[in-house]
Amino acid sequence: MVARGHDGTTGSDTASVDLPGGTQSIQRALAVLRILATARESGLGLSEISMHAGLTRPTTHRILSVLVAEGIVEQRQGSRRYVIGEQIPLLALSRRTRDPLLDIVSPHLRAAVGEFGDTGFFTRRVGLETVCVARELGTYPIQALAWDVGERRPLGVSNAGIAILSGMQTDAARDVLAKNRSRLSRYGVSTEAILQEVSPKRTDEIVARLRMHAQAIEYELRKAAAARSPRSSL
Repeated sequence: MVARGHDGTTGSDTASVDLPGGTQSIQRALAVLRILATARESGLGLSEISMHAGLTRPTTHRILSVLVAEGIVEQRQGSRRYVIGEQIPLLALSRRTRDPLLDIVSPHLRAAVGEFGDTGFFTRRVGLETVCVARELGTYPIQALAWDVGERRPLGVSNAGIAILSGMQTDAARDVLAKNRSRLSRYGVSTEAILQEVSPKRTDEIVARLRMHAQAIEYELRKAAAARSPRSSL
């Protein structure tokens, strides 16, 4: 369905790092974090991050230095690769509320998996990426566990990404793939190959069942939104 260890420095220590100020710096730092999120536990080296972010090595290094000092990013001593730091999951603990969308989608995901027997994934588009939000294991003897919950991939790499691109105008899909071009090379795919898959053939039965679940989810989302909105009084 679509849709580590802190090094002991403090915030004051970051003042010595020559990072350009302003909104652009924040945007670049967030872009670096998103790139590291796709690498998960394996992490990425400075050159890889620089290439995927479209930044120079010195600029990338300055950004990473600040993020490491704040515990947002960690650099592993053995490999010198960068990974998401311990502060990210700790910050996430401040928001304990479960995503209400999951409460609505989960029963339909389980029902679809029960019908087909294959493992089902619920993914969401976030910018130029798809994120696996939930996974339900199937009963079919051979399972393809292609995603882990929390894993991110550039739009176009996974079946979910191709499905999302299929619902977009051709020019918009091409624009997304152009922006993801440098990252797609990590997965051994090209924009041309992905564009050929943007309108994949699907079994009529599976499509019909998934559409049924999608329509039911949309109905429940509208109902939940209506329940949250204040009622007008006469």
